[in-house]
Amino acid sequence: MSSDTSPRVGKQGISRRGFLKQAAGAAAIVGFPTIVPSGLFGANAPSNRITVGGIGMGSQGMSNMRGFFSQSRVQWLAVCDVDSKRLAAAKKAVDTHHANGDCTAHADYRELLARDDIDAVSIATPDHWHALTAIAAARAGKDIYGEKPLSHDLREGRAIVRAVEAHGRIWQTGSWQRSESNFHHASELVRNGRLGKIVRVEVGLPNGRPGAPRGVEPVPPELDWDMWLGPAPWVPYRGVAHWDWRWVLDWGGGQLVDWIGHHLDIAHWALDLEHTGPVSISGTGVVPEDGLYNAPTEYEVECVYKNGVTIVVANASRLEKGMGTRWIGEDGRWVWVTRDGVQASNPPELWHERIGPEEIRLYHSRDHIGNFLDCIRTRRPAIAPVETAHRSASVGHLGLASIMAGRPLKWDPVEERLIGDPGAEALLGRAYRQPWSLA
Repeated sequence: MSSDTSPRVGKQGISRRGFLKQAAGAAAIVGFPTIVPSGLFGANAPSNRITVGGIGMGSQGMSNMRGFFSQSRVQWLAVCDVDSKRLAAAKKAVDTHHANGDCTAHADYRELLARDDIDAVSIATPDHWHALTAIAAARAGKDIYGEKPLSHDLREGRAIVRAVEAHGRIWQTGSWQRSESNFHHASELVRNGRLGKIVRVEVGLPNGRPGAPRGVEPVPPELDWDMWLGPAPWVPYRGVAHWDWRWVLDWGGGQLVDWIGHHLDIAHWALDLEHTGPVSISGTGVVPEDGLYNAPTEYEVECVYKNGVTIVVANASRLEKGMGTRWIGEDGRWVWVTRDGVQASNPPELWHERIGPEEIRLYHSRDHIGNFLDCIRTRRPAIAPVETAHRSASVGHLGLASIMAGRPLKWDPVEERLIGDPGAEALLGRAYRQPWSLA
């Protein structure tokens, strides 16, 4: 972490930390008493901590918050959720961790973002809320830890990138596999040519399907259903708000889009494809027809890139190795990595080869949230920055568009437009329910 102790200057002028440091210096100069609590100006003093708020306090939001709790340099100040029970549980967790009652609870994310004493936010909402909350956070001058997938559709993704870059924000995607040693080493082996020329990559994402569809039900009293829907079309409540939303295309994109920011992200990283995308996409899948769930429960998407590499993204049971990422070289050598292990062929010892000091070394992190906090201080890009997240998510969005359109697509990854298919182009963005707008 940077040792820079100069005052932070933002849109409100010198930050409160900078003010406290300057005030301490002034007190010494004019002879004010210098006896202060021992922790007041230490490395983890309240004035030096990075202040954080959370938007979306479901299972992923709470998990992320606990990750931030492990960092002594963090002071968590606020939580936000449209479910009052989850909101109360999140506030209780923060107050217990900090041994006080200072955490504020908000039902509207705009209230949290209006606070000028919050440096960063952790966003873990359903997908259809990612763009609105992220763009508002960037405009409010907050650094952002945002869950994958970056966006609910491809057009939203580019809008998030523009906002983060225009406002000079640090972005870290929750694609935490980049900070794990096995994924990092596999990617360096591929990037340094240990498999020769890569001709095919297999990306296995989860099998699975939603629970049984439910009929219209009364909205639980703790849930603000209209706010939960936000920019999505209004529909009656059918018991789907806290997990199975991902199988409804107005809110998510099934496991294809939900997981594309993990194993496909690693595939891109190893091949230096983080700032581009495929030139052709052909997808097939199985789509439920029950009247509620409409995201593919099975899927297989073949993506061809300008350099000739083919990446196949499919639910795990369709691939030999299942979950994970496998790079295959033109001579048949391969490396496969997943969360549970690694394998290599021809010879198996390939996995244990060291990367030399003169070879290509990828960005190194072993603490994903810690890397984000470091970068808030240094203003260096994080290991999973916003453009990278957009390019990973784009493959999921394009694959889903091909499946739903029922035909292959041609893509210009520079202009980010479909070639000769205006009908499918409409699948890459969506209208917002009033009064919500990205503008």
